[in-house]
Amino acid sequence: MFGVWKNVLAEVEQVIPREQFSTWFTGTELVSIEDGVVTVGVPNVFKIKQLQVKYSEVLKTAFSHNNVEVKQLSYIVQGNNKTKVRSGEITSTPTAIGGTARVSSLVRKNKTPNSLQTGLNPKYNLDNFVTGTNNILAVSVARNIVDQPGEKYNPFFLYGGPGLGKTHLVHAIGNALVAKDAKIKIQYMAVSGFYSDFIKAVQNKTTAEFRQRFRALDVLIIDDFQMIMGKDASQVEFFDIFNELYGMNKQIIVTSDRLPDQIKKIDERLASRLSWAGTFDLQLPQFEDKCAILRAKAEFSGIEIEDEAIEYLAENVKTNIRDLEGEFNHLLAVADLKGITPLEVINEGYVNTNKGMRSKTVSPRLVVEKVAKFYQLTPKEMCSKSRVANIKNARQVAMYILSRELGMSTPKIAAEVGVKDHTTVMHGIKKIEGDLKLNFTLRDQIAALREKIYG
Repeated sequence: MFGVWKNVLAEVEQVIPREQFSTWFTGTELVSIEDGVVTVGVPNVFKIKQLQVKYSEVLKTAFSHNNVEVKQLSYIVQGNNKTKVRSGEITSTPTAIGGTARVSSLVRKNKTPNSLQTGLNPKYNLDNFVTGTNNILAVSVARNIVDQPGEKYNPFFLYGGPGLGKTHLVHAIGNALVAKDAKIKIQYMAVSGFYSDFIKAVQNKTTAEFRQRFRALDVLIIDDFQMIMGKDASQVEFFDIFNELYGMNKQIIVTSDRLPDQIKKIDERLASRLSWAGTFDLQLPQFEDKCAILRAKAEFSGIEIEDEAIEYLAENVKTNIRDLEGEFNHLLAVADLKGITPLEVINEGYVNTNKGMRSKTVSPRLVVEKVAKFYQLTPKEMCSKSRVANIKNARQVAMYILSRELGMSTPKIAAEVGVKDHTTVMHGIKKIEGDLKLNFTLRDQIAALREKIYG
């Protein structure tokens, strides 16, 4: 049976993109084939939903090519006894979709060292990190690191704005590595902790012990690296530790809210080394991504919530994932307090004025004013016919926000920003969309503008 699954996976890998294969088929296994009912085991319920919707036909075809007739394709979560809350009752049940609920008898023993030793938060793992269009590449790289630490993606530099899941993902990598090998020497810490410990070592004349502590590691995870700016001595120390760990093929993971060369007063050699294996970013989630995140949170928490309520939050929270989850928790708290459903809470108007929610008072004029002020222009200057680069860029950003945030038509946007016709607006929106793929500074600017518009 193992040979059949191996052949099926090999065929699937040939017909779908590599990143998708790595994301959705890692950790799957063939559980049973009985009278045409094929049961596939997966590590979490979110993979089940993706496999059902996107890949069932691909799997059936691959099975048929291996002489297996599939009358029914069933997916089960293995080793996942979750407590689910329904109508005040607490029951411990395995999760299954498309088949009978079953749990693998091979439950991994918890070998995770004390979190105080590693700095890792055990609640963060790859199973509860929802993969979407905004992070699929970074998650694929993370899984590769778990499989081959210190190899292809070393160092792993993870970039993204606040509240997008950087810390969650690097904790998840660390926890997955510990689950594979309990003897692995791993340390997670914010760069402020590195700086603080280094200063204490200098004061106590214990720098040799400080250096040995880090050089003995197999994996070093440094969070919020942008905070090292201006700390020259700490940069030199980190540079030396980095070089030694890298030379021994030890995995280095670094997160930041900006690219290495965008961190002020950073040593050029250090910035260059951090980019050796490429830089990978987490972007703002799209509507579908936000729906998936909220459904995942509800599923893990055993909470029942209407699809309409999830879609309302996904549509109206415009800032980041942290605010999205905050509004979700607020919604559930109000629902519990008032004894009504989450959708009824929304319909009665209890959640439309909190941070991150789209305000009903946001108007095109407000957007134009906020964008102009952000770029140190007056609305009149920004909406003029000037083709000076900074004015033209600000005008195109305004076009993009009016389109994406307020859903305005291109003719109406043209009238609002003072251009002749809608084709100019279409060009401006496409220009910003294209720039956002690689221009991380622009991403920061638009994220900041969203905060100012909706804050």
